Amino acid sequence: MHLHEMMKISLARLCLLFSAVCLLTAAMAAAPASTGAKLTFRRVFKGSSPELIEINIREDSDVASYEIRQLDEDAGASPFQVGAALRAKIFDLAAQLHHFQGLDLDVHRKIAYLGEKTFRWESGSEVYETKFNYTLNPSAAQLLQICEGLARQQEHADLIARRMRYDRLGINDALLQFESDLNRSLLPEPQRLLPMLDQIAEDPKFVDIARQRARSLAERLRHQS
Repeated sequence: MHLHEMMKISLARLCLLFSAVCLLTAAMAAAPASTGAKLTFRRVFKGSSPELIEINIREDSDVASYEIRQLDEDAGASPFQVGAALRAKIFDLAAQLHHFQGLDLDVHRKIAYLGEKTFRWESGSEVYETKFNYTLNPSAAQLLQICEGLARQQEHADLIARRMRYDRLGINDALLQFESDLNRSLLPEPQRLLPMLDQIAEDPKFVDIARQRARSLAERLRHQS
């Protein structure tokens, strides 16, 4: 094959490759981006434990993120799941609060400092947020209860997971703490912990009292589902 012919073939291949790249780029540009809104709850309370709680929830995805730590600890969010029904409730409450646009939720009375809470709404170029210490607004109070409950739920999940790995004798105490909050209806989706409860119940490496408690809690949650 002559050099001229080889150059023509190489040029043709380059043209084909360039065309493929252009088509791929155009397809990616045409693909619809996520248009779901994002709601962020953040609480900062120096001197408490934890000092920082942050929950990020997307309207169009089960995948959310949380960060629970002391302020001097390294920042870093972790993923968790929030079901469609609970997300719908969360974003309905945000809509009732006009997505926090120009909203003053604080009670403006001399009461104990309970930490600075922030609700933030992001959707495209729209960004609204409001900060408060304590509120009497029913919709805001309900949204706050859900967000703080999700954080509390993840604290239980993290504690039980750590005990399962590093402190098997401490499992029962962690389960008792979880059960206490479950009894007070503080946890929005406690069924998320079912896989861990089932694992504890079936694993002979854990003490019998913990296995029995885990089995009882799992049965209770399944009946609530």
